[in-house]
Amino acid sequence: MTQPSFVPITEGDQVRGARQLRVPGPWSPDRPAEVRTPVRRRGLRMGTPGPDQGFALKLARRFADRLRLSGDESADDVLTGAALVASRRAGLVGRAPSVHDLTVALSLWGFLDQAPPGLVAARTVAFRAASHDYEVQRALVDGVPKASLRLTPTEIGHRIAAGTWPELVGLTGGEADPEPD
Repeated sequence: MTQPSFVPITEGDQVRGARQLRVPGPWSPDRPAEVRTPVRRRGLRMGTPGPDQGFALKLARRFADRLRLSGDESADDVLTGAALVASRRAGLVGRAPSVHDLTVALSLWGFLDQAPPGLVAARTVAFRAASHDYEVQRALVDGVPKASLRLTPTEIGHRIAAGTWPELVGLTGGEADPEPD
């Protein structure tokens, strides 16, 4: 606030001059790990970036009491793996994860309904140590085909009932997606 010149004030109470900052010079990407191109590298083990993917972990906790686990499965491993698959599904369309992404991820592996014994055996191996092993996480997420991530939970349920679940989760023995994320 300005001070009128006709009001007597002590020298210590007068407004001091502002300190001027210098104008910054031009910037260039010269740091050692700087990404110099706007194109994202693609391929296996590269992941699928998207906004606010950590939110999937919070959403996954909402499903903890609805999981149908066998005796050898850990809820922490399942919820972490499902959050990662849900994050990939959301990242493919460039948005943050939602409850629907988690529902699809958990449905793919039969964690929300009664699953056939073969699927239970496959998911027990696929999710083992997923809560703390990066290689297991990448293999789990990269193994699920993009086409499976585009399905609805109802369509997934029909395919599991029809016995075509190995194609849903990428266990058919074929190659991974021809063009990874």
